[in-house]
Amino acid sequence: MTAADPVKVMKQEVGRAAASRVQSGSIVGLGTGSTTAFAIQFLGERLKSGDLKDIKGVPTSFQASVLAKQYGIPLTTLDEIEKIDIAIDGADEVDPQKNLIKGGGAAHTREKIVDSLADLFIVVVDSSKLVEKLGTTFPLPLEVLALAISPVTRAVEKLGGQPELRMAIKKDGPVITDQGNMIIDVKFTAIDNPAELEKTLNNIPGVLDNGLFVGLADLILVGEVKDGQPSVREI
Repeated sequence: MTAADPVKVMKQEVGRAAASRVQSGSIVGLGTGSTTAFAIQFLGERLKSGDLKDIKGVPTSFQASVLAKQYGIPLTTLDEIEKIDIAIDGADEVDPQKNLIKGGGAAHTREKIVDSLADLFIVVVDSSKLVEKLGTTFPLPLEVLALAISPVTRAVEKLGGQPELRMAIKKDGPVITDQGNMIIDVKFTAIDNPAELEKTLNNIPGVLDNGLFVGLADLILVGEVKDGQPSVREI
């Protein structure tokens, strides 16, 4: 019998910890990514067992929508609700002020809309995502209209960024988002003022949104593996 992968078990435990905070009758923002997928799974299991009742999910991506349907979570849309009680989502980087870089899954535009509407936004990550300064380990994604790729690239270079069009894997051509747009990943030597950069980038014509999430996260659940054992801590 093969021993369980401690990293996978750790992601499961973080997802379980986030899912356990959802109460019956809640509208839940369903994020995107491998750790959030476990949270969606455990929400479905709580519904099936009767431990949780009368929740509806707002998916941030096609992936989240498919998983929610797979695990029996009823879905709704932003047109049909007035608020979101709790959102669970991952992140690619988290700084000490709980600011985030998201967008590794090319879903950050929809994620920002949903996560910003939540009364409680819980971020689920492993300890490798914790950084002292944003941009040190992960490029900053921008969702861009296809016709604006060239002018946006030039504008980003003037800001000191190194932009690169994200190309698909196992498919010819660029990554296309759920909204039908493209992703430019931008490497900055340092992001000293995330709030200012977020606004500056979003003011470039053709940029729908960027992956800086400033002042949105309420609680960070961090999964760690110590001596082969998974654990979850709160920030």
